[in-house]
Amino acid sequence: MSTRALLLTAMAYLLVLALVAFGLPLGIGYSQRVRSEVRTQARSQANIVAISADPLVEAGGTVRLRALVLGAARSVRGRVLVVDRRGRVLADSGGTETEGASYRNRPEVAAALRGERVQEERTSTTLDQRLLVTAVPIDGASPQGAVRITQDTKAITRAVRRNLGGLLLVAFAVLAFGLMIAVILARRLSDPVRRLQDAAERVADGDLEAVVEEEGPREQRALARSFNVMTARVSGAMRNQQDFVADASHQLRTPLAGMRLRLEAAQADELSSDAQRHLAAATNELDRLSQMIDELLLLSQTGERDAPADVLDLADVVASADERWASALADADQVLLVEAGSHAAVHAARVDVDRALDAVIENASRYTPAGTSITVRHHGSAIEVLDTGPGLSDEDLEHVFDRFTRGGIGRRSGPGTGLGLPIARELIGRWGGEVTLENRPDGGAIARLTFPAYSEEPRGLVTP
Repeated sequence: MSTRALLLTAMAYLLVLALVAFGLPLGIGYSQRVRSEVRTQARSQANIVAISADPLVEAGGTVRLRALVLGAARSVRGRVLVVDRRGRVLADSGGTETEGASYRNRPEVAAALRGERVQEERTSTTLDQRLLVTAVPIDGASPQGAVRITQDTKAITRAVRRNLGGLLLVAFAVLAFGLMIAVILARRLSDPVRRLQDAAERVADGDLEAVVEEEGPREQRALARSFNVMTARVSGAMRNQQDFVADASHQLRTPLAGMRLRLEAAQADELSSDAQRHLAAATNELDRLSQMIDELLLLSQTGERDAPADVLDLADVVASADERWASALADADQVLLVEAGSHAAVHAARVDVDRALDAVIENASRYTPAGTSITVRHHGSAIEVLDTGPGLSDEDLEHVFDRFTRGGIGRRSGPGTGLGLPIARELIGRWGGEVTLENRPDGGAIARLTFPAYSEEPRGLVTP
């Protein structure tokens, strides 16, 4: 999960938690408050109707009583009726059909006619509804009648739900606004991290001079500053190392060339066979030193992006190596055999792959006796070089990729620098691959150059 997604998720959780923590108690409290207000309003309206109906009951003002209960019913959104002292209905907001009917058997009406004030919820078997019933006496000292108000609790619940729905809409609006702010904040926090990641990937691809802008919170600015200092120091150290190796190589070539001329001039003189043998050995050592300088220069440049990457067919790479080495191996009385496999594509620089393969073939040639063969084959995303030499000891296999290390047989097989295999590993490692060396069960050794599987989006250069 990306930093931005992680921040957004965390902020969303916090917003939802805050809304639940504050909204749930608010909703419960609001529901209780609405129900309490409905009860209070019903009691107040019942008292008002009772006071207003007192003179009308004694005077028999039926028309005015009807108007009174109709107005009260609209106010409380329920049914209001007035009964006389015997429980007979004088006025009913539900219609005139019940006028004259006796309601004395209703428990709340009976209680009100005894001078009691009643408010309770009960189920009406007649209407099959859950009702909130409020009843008060008319003239509490000696009740002249009673006022009863009935309200459907479902209507109260619907009113509560409507109001809670409004609160829920407000909560969603707050959540949406909070998420919008969270997106802005997450972007401000994650963008510097993403740009720092991009710069780190450029460094991994070999751009050691990559820098990032110092932005964001104080910690991110400090991190960007440290990153820029690090890349500056690393690139400076790399430049100094490469400049030193290049300068040293250039300065050493002149005296080496002079020494070779002197040795060749000495060999042209008439000297004893023993002296000629020593001069020839010195010339070989001089050649080995010159080769070592060239390879050290190449090794110092393996971290540079000096060769463009391309999509390579390993069959073409192996065929090209066959053309380069056929003559040289023939001079050493060796044969290069090519075993073709499936055509596999890899993503790497051709010059790096050729150099690495040449180093491996050259190493195999040193171990392979005259009159035998070296086999180069490819299959999948790997190239294998098989020799018919004596193989390597366990100690040699452990240190064969160390610089300046040569196996026991290699030290006796002629000039060498001990840098070929390390260079091959560095060059292939630039492109995410690896070079391995192991003994074959039937004798000899096998060197394997393995590349990552090719995709349409190449991996690019990898700093070892």
